[in-house]
Amino acid sequence: MKDQLKNSIELSLKAAISQQILPEIDLPEIQIERTKDKAHGDFACNIAMMLAKSAKMNPRQIASTIVDNLPETDFITDVTIAGPGFINFTLSTDSSIQVVKDVLAKKAEFGLSQVGAGKSVQVEFVSANPTGPLHVGHGRGAAYGSVVSSLLTATGFKVHREYYVNDAGRQMDILATSVWLRYLDACGENLTFPSNGYKGDYVLDIADSLRTEHGDKFLHSAMQVFEGIAADEPQGGDKELHIDGLINKAKSLLGDANYRQLFDSGLNSILTDIRDDLADFGSDYDEWFSERSLVESGAVEKAIEHLKSENVLYEKDGAWWFKSTDYGDEKDRVVVRDNGQTTYFASDIAYHLNKLQRGFDEVIDIWGSDHHGYIPRVKASLTAMKQDENRLKVLLVQFAVLYRGKEKVAMSTRSGQFVTLRQLRDEVGKDAARFFYVMRGADQHMDFDLELAKSQSNDNPVYYVQYAYARVCSVFRQLAERGLAWDEQQGLQNLTKLTEEHEQAVLTMLARYPEIVESAALNHTPHILAHYLTDLARDFHTYYNAHHFIIDEQDLSQARLSLIVAVRQVIANGLAILGVSTPESM
Repeated sequence: MKDQLKNSIELSLKAAISQQILPEIDLPEIQIERTKDKAHGDFACNIAMMLAKSAKMNPRQIASTIVDNLPETDFITDVTIAGPGFINFTLSTDSSIQVVKDVLAKKAEFGLSQVGAGKSVQVEFVSANPTGPLHVGHGRGAAYGSVVSSLLTATGFKVHREYYVNDAGRQMDILATSVWLRYLDACGENLTFPSNGYKGDYVLDIADSLRTEHGDKFLHSAMQVFEGIAADEPQGGDKELHIDGLINKAKSLLGDANYRQLFDSGLNSILTDIRDDLADFGSDYDEWFSERSLVESGAVEKAIEHLKSENVLYEKDGAWWFKSTDYGDEKDRVVVRDNGQTTYFASDIAYHLNKLQRGFDEVIDIWGSDHHGYIPRVKASLTAMKQDENRLKVLLVQFAVLYRGKEKVAMSTRSGQFVTLRQLRDEVGKDAARFFYVMRGADQHMDFDLELAKSQSNDNPVYYVQYAYARVCSVFRQLAERGLAWDEQQGLQNLTKLTEEHEQAVLTMLARYPEIVESAALNHTPHILAHYLTDLARDFHTYYNAHHFIIDEQDLSQARLSLIVAVRQVIANGLAILGVSTPESM
């Protein structure tokens, strides 16, 4: 309906300009909004005030000209001018019931659009280091990223979902060394485990598997391991130097081939677990992109040479630094350490260059909010390499904080003290987890209430929405039990009988669905779709509690059945985008 109103206003403006009632002016995008008060009609437009300055006319005069030149339509019953120049539109009854016809005709395609016009968008999300299982903090990024992707797909964008695998670098070396030390412990070597190693049970499991499969292949004595390294971690000393010493000892004692095999055993075990976990959570990917492939292909080195050629790198204290302060960053950043090793930042520069060179119209990175300071330096590196930084959009997600009752659950991947995403899913279910994760704006703090997510009550929003779907299904089971049937044609022919206040509220809510999907997609705000579904469910439950659908008056009964079928379809469409199921009974 918004598009029809926009078209009518545009035709009116062009007619007024051609008749020289209005001067030749560039027309801005026409904005149509639903009114908050039905006393002001159904929709309002502020185009008259937007044009006042360029037309050098009073906005109410422009509004009057627009109203006078509107083409004849059968969907507008009244047009008024309010305030400084708002144009308010009241729609006909036929236009309000048209939504039921549209939903029943389009079914699963109702609400889909081509506003994206086939533009290609890469969405990279989660991309957690494969150093341990995904925890509930990662779950919010997984839900948000997959729903943003689904919304973009629903509105005509060509979406490429990607996970960037950090399978190179120091953290992975710490993981490999942690696995090796646990393996040595399983072999009977008595040694002290470093405090900044990875301590989770999953490390023990990987070490036990290595011991079972390879026996003593990676065995070296504790004396060899700690030769030249303090057996106990320095108290108050440099613990990072201690773990780095152990990493270097692992590489030297094991040799390249054995170290790589041990490294890959940890990586592949955890990465397989992450893949399975995300798939079971409903977050699927088109590509798992390897950081190591960038290093081994020479892409990282090429990116560094590119920056050197642009004279935006300098050498200091044996390291190479990027002049990111020239582009608004708070300090310059190291890309090559004094030991010759490239940094994570260097890999990220190469990765983002690779993304843009693949030809995506837009690249969306979904990061944890703790990475907000990383945005300026990545964009700066792209600008320095003569790339359009505006093609990169970074969306930040606050981590969810999990509560058991009133007690906050501690989270630490390194110490192994965390609740995994799989444990959360097992406890509250995939549907509740996904819906709860996207209920709030991604940039807002979130407390995840386990007890509420598990409850089967109207206070639980996902239960409330699914229950609306199930209630419609129950009406049709009752219909069948009475030997009756829904006559769609009869229902559509009698939609004008839907005059009750509750019916009009449901009709208005159904008509909003396409614009909600479009807004949620373009603004990357899945929470407005979750809120919409909750509001639609509320209006339906109120309608359900106030009226009967299976009644003797057949024309009205069939119209009501058609209306609630439309409600069920829209709920199904919206929940499908959110990746939430639609149970037929609850």
